Amino acid sequence: MLTRTQTTTMVFRHSFVLKGLDRPLPAGTYDVETEEQLLEDLSFPVYRRISTMLIPRTHAPHEHPNANIVDPSELERAHAADRERLP
Repeated sequence: MLTRTQTTTMVFRHSFVLKGLDRPLPAGTYDVETEEQLLEDLSFPVYRRISTMLIPRTHAPHEHPNANIVDPSELERAHAADRERLP
C-alpha cells in the first residue's frame, strides 16, 4: 500500500477548542499533516485520508511539539471561526 503525506500550514489568531482535546490550543502557527493511502485497482489514482495531525510550530530547538490527531472538518470549522472573529 502506497501512502503519501501532505503538509499545510494554518495560523490561528485566537485560542481555539477541538473535540477530543482536553484543553484549548493557543493562538499560533500549526502544521497540518494529512496522511493518505492510495486505493489500488482503479484506472486512475485516488487517495483516501487515513489521518490528520495538528502540530504546533515551536521556536525552541530543544522543544518537541505535541502532535494531535484531529478531525479535519472540525479543524476547518475552527479555522473559519478564527478568521471571522475580530482581532
